[in-house]
Amino acid sequence: MFALRNARLANGKSVDVGIEGERIESVGHLPENPDSFDCGGHLLLPAFIDTHVHLDKVLIRDDLAEHDNTLAGAIDAIHVRKRAYTVEDVRARARAVIESSVLLGTTRLRSHVDVDTIGRLTPLEGVLAAATDCAKIAEVQVIAFPQEGILRDPGAADLMTQAMAAGAHVVGGMPHWELDTESQRSHVEFCFELAERFDRPLDMHVDETDDGSVRTLEMVADEALRRGWSGRVTAGHVCALAAADDEYAARVIDKCARAGMTVVSNPVTNLVIMGHGDHGLIRRGLTRVAELRAAGVNICFGQDCVRDGFYPFGRGDMLEVVLISAHAAHLATHDDHSFALDAITSNAARSWCLDAYGVRPGARADLVLVDATTWEEALRLQAARSRVWFRGRPVAETQVTSRLLG
Repeated sequence: MFALRNARLANGKSVDVGIEGERIESVGHLPENPDSFDCGGHLLLPAFIDTHVHLDKVLIRDDLAEHDNTLAGAIDAIHVRKRAYTVEDVRARARAVIESSVLLGTTRLRSHVDVDTIGRLTPLEGVLAAATDCAKIAEVQVIAFPQEGILRDPGAADLMTQAMAAGAHVVGGMPHWELDTESQRSHVEFCFELAERFDRPLDMHVDETDDGSVRTLEMVADEALRRGWSGRVTAGHVCALAAADDEYAARVIDKCARAGMTVVSNPVTNLVIMGHGDHGLIRRGLTRVAELRAAGVNICFGQDCVRDGFYPFGRGDMLEVVLISAHAAHLATHDDHSFALDAITSNAARSWCLDAYGVRPGARADLVLVDATTWEEALRLQAARSRVWFRGRPVAETQVTSRLLG
């Protein structure tokens, strides 16, 4: 058995962690063992999970024409680049960001991948290839994502079916992108039917708009409740909920809670891409994190974008994502900070339906050692991730030295 000695957990306890193969065997105080690694009293956390990223689009910003930085403008700007995608191009860019994420402590990523009549299945093939390339350092789930819509992009429905048959792990969707309410409802129904056919979970972009009258979140929640699809539905972004009236918000949040849904908020991108039509008081594109949390809805934070048409920054750093999200969502108390950690660890594991996650016996040994002694210190200082383990093996190491001169 391999031992991690003198590690500090998020709850402040100092422990040794015994690892046997891919699994954590014990957490406590272990007898002397020559096969060990001294954590030096630093913070040992379960490796982070990025529940929402677009690996097919990463690192294309410099290839795009300038645009108005709205959601529609970004989607249009990407069309030319998407037509020029090759499997190897997508594969190389996706692999670069997976590797960057692992160096920063993330060993599980769930990636939306465009499936449409522009790029067809090339993005899917490229990300699946990158996932295979990186299988020894990270686990990647791929979502078949109809970025251009289903009804408004004739042929996309067939491609979605092909994508699931070709190995996509999750059914995606984007119902608010359709042109009318009836089409939005048809989009939602199609996605659920596809998920049932392949017995896969759903992870859909929902109401990523400043317009509070757009309400496909309720369509998704209603369909999940009607079909009994509890715990297997994730809604990403949900920006319009912040602009909707309180009566609707309370009603749909209750439905999300009863349906066991996960909501993934992506403040790092939505702070940049939303609110461009506002003057004076500018909406921030953030969903109702506090109300969703109070209702018991599972909430996660995602990176979403890395230097693409939607967001010019990003590097796959979930600690950075949490810091920005904490600012945007007014997460300032000790309890808030604990929730912020959960949003990229245990809550994210729940969205993946993982039953063996964390720093506990029986969990897979996916771990990150942070150069800090507390979680709040790690968050404030954006501390280095000095060592990362995946399936019980060390897969990344970072050494940082700073000193004053003079």
